[in-house]
Amino acid sequence: MRALVISGGGSKGAFGGGVAQYLLQELDYKYDLFVGTSTGSLLISHLALNKVDKIKEVYTSINQNSIFSINPFIVKKSKYGGMEIAIRHLTILRNFIRRSRTFGESHNLRELIGRTLTEAEFNELKSSNIDVVVTVSNLSLNQVEYKSVNDFSYEDFCDWIWISCNYTPFMSLVKKNSCEYADGGFGSMVPIEEAINRGATIVDVIILETEVTYYNRLPSRNVFSLLTNMHAYMVDRIEKQNIRIGKFVAANSGAIINFYYTPTVLTTNSLIFDKDKMTQWWEQGFNHAKHKDTELNEIKTQDN
Repeated sequence: MRALVISGGGSKGAFGGGVAQYLLQELDYKYDLFVGTSTGSLLISHLALNKVDKIKEVYTSINQNSIFSINPFIVKKSKYGGMEIAIRHLTILRNFIRRSRTFGESHNLRELIGRTLTEAEFNELKSSNIDVVVTVSNLSLNQVEYKSVNDFSYEDFCDWIWISCNYTPFMSLVKKNSCEYADGGFGSMVPIEEAINRGATIVDVIILETEVTYYNRLPSRNVFSLLTNMHAYMVDRIEKQNIRIGKFVAANSGAIINFYYTPTVLTTNSLIFDKDKMTQWWEQGFNHAKHKDTELNEIKTQDN
């Protein structure tokens, strides 16, 4: 049983889509199980349907307005080079006056999910033999939950995809089934263990970070940037722990794991959605997977 696992990573999901495209279309891998967290959850339904071109079009055309119904920050050029985020003070103040529990809201993303994954596609997926599982964090019960396409209605599953991507407190906090839910990456950034627990013997894992940390974060300029740095630090720790646990579980169950890391640092702020960059990252992901496949074939040839 072969599984594809895609980690969280915000806008860097475009790179993961490129890697997945190569695995599906060039290597012709057939997957029985897809497991995703956060941005990975957005990709996996269409990958399972083999509608790569459709999800590529979505990923390479979105911007901040595609995600946020209330955008809590401004994207601007940094004096250090690149882009950075700054606070929209009036927007956040109005949100607090409305007694919102978050700085921003991401209802536009929920609408985008509904437009992108149609009910007919959902039914096609549900009637197939492929399982699609998204990761969410239940803050009320303090646990990670995995939601399979086979267990829910169309509207509910679209909700779970959306919830898996909600990077609170910058995006929506969702109350569902009397519990508060947020981004799956807060509990399981790279759900390798879940894939193996569901029976996978070969797991291809796309991790939207470099294998080794190559940079130091810039000093926090305000409360907002401090929060993003803190979140990034915690998520990085969770990711590394998930990978260690995944390797341990694989070793004890005889499963094989193939890792696909980003070869370079794509961005230091994955909440910035830039169409041009995401288009480049998709192509980079495809070419990176191609390069890795070529290297593996050369090694096999030398061994023979």
